[in-house]
Amino acid sequence: MKRKQKRFLQMTLLFTAALIFLPDIGLWSLYKEKHLVKPAEPQTLPLGLGGGQLFTWSDGLKRKDWHDYESIQKDAMRSGKGEHGKPYPLTEEDHDDSAYRENGFNIFVSNNIALERSLPDIRHPNCKHKVYLEKLPNTSIIIPFHNEGWTSLLRTIHSIINRTPDSLIAEIILVDDFSDRDQIALNHKTIVCPMIDVIDHNHFGYEAQAGDAMRGAFDWEMYYKRIPIPPELQRADPSDPFESPVMAGGLFAVNRKWFWELGGYDPGLEIWGGEQYEISFKVWMCGGGMFDVPCSRVGHIYRKYVPYKVPSGTSLARNLKRVAETWMDEFAEYIYQRRPEYRHLSTGDISAQKELRKHLKCKDFKWFMAAVAWDVPKYYPPVEPPPAAWGEIRNVAANLCVDSKHGAMGTELRLDICVKDGSERTWSHEQLFTFGWREDIRPGEPLHTRKFCFDAISHSSPVTLYDCHGMKGNQHWSYRKDKTLFHPVSSSCIDCNPAEKKIFMNRCDPLSETQQWIFEHINMTVLEKFNSKASS
Repeated sequence: MKRKQKRFLQMTLLFTAALIFLPDIGLWSLYKEKHLVKPAEPQTLPLGLGGGQLFTWSDGLKRKDWHDYESIQKDAMRSGKGEHGKPYPLTEEDHDDSAYRENGFNIFVSNNIALERSLPDIRHPNCKHKVYLEKLPNTSIIIPFHNEGWTSLLRTIHSIINRTPDSLIAEIILVDDFSDRDQIALNHKTIVCPMIDVIDHNHFGYEAQAGDAMRGAFDWEMYYKRIPIPPELQRADPSDPFESPVMAGGLFAVNRKWFWELGGYDPGLEIWGGEQYEISFKVWMCGGGMFDVPCSRVGHIYRKYVPYKVPSGTSLARNLKRVAETWMDEFAEYIYQRRPEYRHLSTGDISAQKELRKHLKCKDFKWFMAAVAWDVPKYYPPVEPPPAAWGEIRNVAANLCVDSKHGAMGTELRLDICVKDGSERTWSHEQLFTFGWREDIRPGEPLHTRKFCFDAISHSSPVTLYDCHGMKGNQHWSYRKDKTLFHPVSSSCIDCNPAEKKIFMNRCDPLSETQQWIFEHINMTVLEKFNSKASS
């Protein structure tokens, strides 16, 4: 009896497997027929790049693989300095400041890297298997430039031509924006933006930004920020597009008709700055949507400094106020609380922008914050929570104060005579700091801190300024009852050498007065909350 039962069970399993998997008759075949990619006739068509195979989706629309495998193979075979996005090998002479003077990046390196440079494929692996609509609208690619380095501009054009199907390029338009050198588908209201990769301004190495796919955001001084994609918006496939409240800048694709329905860019914005907020806010508030596309990549040279002159030092501030007054409603007040100098700036005439908003029946900014940018306040709250401590930070042993000297990223903190003790009140001193709700320490007063944080990388390293990321880690500090500034990541404390005026990390010794620091002002309620959270 058991042998018969076993034989029956085996036959049943074989029949079930055949029903599911046999070609042409199984359930798998039916599923493919209805839902997955059914090759159109003929199966392989000499269309587009790489003889792209056509597929019919369950929605009846034809899609195809747009990869140009022949070009990809040719790129893989390239060799030379800077190829495959690798840093260009530099000598001491190559670091000369003259190489940066006109462009803000190393033009010597740019001139010595091939115009048709090969790049690494740093997309999510799933991007390699995606297919897109067979029939896509073509695109006008507009590249504004101002006194641009010639080889970097040419390399951009070569990259567009080599990496874009001919049928998708209507035209490439170069707009010389007052250079003074002799240098020659499915929802039309959707704007899409690429991932912006980093091309090093020095050696031209090519890599993804830290964190790669993140949502575009802003703080309440209108600095552009990037924040993690919340679980609610994460897709099963991390290479799929995701909603983003704010774009990084002028890298986006948009339906031409929709762009002009939105009024294009506000013509009252001057030179540079604020335009990414203006276009982002009105796209969302006026009935559209904006998505970042992880499978789309554009490399960008982040300059060492801005090499061109801005006619007025207030153009950026004026632009930001103009955007705030047009689109941000009562939320503009949060900006003015942090930037009181903006209150007295003139926006120019914004009546046409206000009328456009009314004509398009755009939603208010409160809706935008609730429906689109709802996760921004978690990282950048409109009302700044009270800090735990602020003011000067005085060392008990040395009776000297921490001074960051208005330094930039990488600046080592030093001790100096406290301004309140008679040190000259010059611009060279920076002795006011805020130990804020993110449990990091930043130069500046509570409502107006700089965007650098105290940072330490080990139990013996100097304490330096580094771009604030708000993610704790190397920038997480604890101010304890014994007056030590404790660094949880390295399990060490801030110490100093009064004679040399150096500040550094060291093994914690609560009895050492060189490790004891006194903040000028302390909010004990907030501080105790921090410390109780750390102890738990």
